[in-house]
Amino acid sequence: MSTSHHRRIGLTDLFVTPIAMGCWPITGITSIDVNEADSLATIAAAYDSGINFFDTAYCYGFSGESERMVGHVLSPHRERIVIATKCGIHWVDGKQVRDGSAARLHQECDESLRRLGTDRVDLLYLHAPDPNVPVTESAAGLRELLEAGKTRSVGLSNATTEQLAEFAAVCPLAAYQPHFNMLQREIETSQLPWCIEHNVSVFVYWPLMKGLLAGHLPRDYVFDAKDGRRKYPMFHGEEWQKNQDFLDRLRPIAAEAGRTVSQLVLNWTIHQPGITAALCGAKRPQQIIENAGGMGWELTTDQLTSINTALAERGPAVSRGAV
Repeated sequence: MSTSHHRRIGLTDLFVTPIAMGCWPITGITSIDVNEADSLATIAAAYDSGINFFDTAYCYGFSGESERMVGHVLSPHRERIVIATKCGIHWVDGKQVRDGSAARLHQECDESLRRLGTDRVDLLYLHAPDPNVPVTESAAGLRELLEAGKTRSVGLSNATTEQLAEFAAVCPLAAYQPHFNMLQREIETSQLPWCIEHNVSVFVYWPLMKGLLAGHLPRDYVFDAKDGRRKYPMFHGEEWQKNQDFLDRLRPIAAEAGRTVSQLVLNWTIHQPGITAALCGAKRPQQIIENAGGMGWELTTDQLTSINTALAERGPAVSRGAV
């Protein structure tokens, strides 16, 4: 992929591909049929497919499995990739605990660097505001890590517009990470305009809504009892049928473009105003290879019109966010 297609992180000198690999599924905590060999191969396939941006977190894996795998595969390519990780959430007895205190953020950052096998990350997020710690305190802790050179830039995830503004008043803010996809577009009237105004990059997760918008799940698909997607309204009842009808509308548009439904959806996503990159989770090499094919081209005006018509007829989806 030509470097001319790379996009800048905020006002930094870091540039990333508009498709990134999201490194949560490779831990197997909410995904089934995950194994380390496939996970390592998926990271390698992402790099070989032209992706230079890898998004992980301290809590991706009960014991840092995601960061360790990213470091293991990508250490030889360190100067050619951009690594984002997150701090502020850890596991206690199988449950996530938020701790946005400066001391905890420093501790997690240091451990993340050891896991990744690097002396600095390129982008370090507060994974989510801690309701028991002022977001300004967390911002001050991350500013210290920025000034110490342990991260080249700072981001905030899963936050309100007000929290973004409070954070940015204390620490230079380069990136924001929310969920966003064709069916979940709440940020378009809130956080997204603020980010555009303040030169903050927006890296969205769930661009394929946990695989729903990839178009590979048939109407009669039965979810395994261990599959974390079962808790989302998108995958049940009338919502499920509406989403399948919507996918049926996208299939001929994708065929006309010579792309898969997944690639069509991702291309639409990364060309929405203010969206810098889409974070694509994957646990098999072929998944990330297909996702990488969502960048490097553009939909035609007629194709965009057809997609937007289908979206309007689909109507608002029942949404539910999560960290």
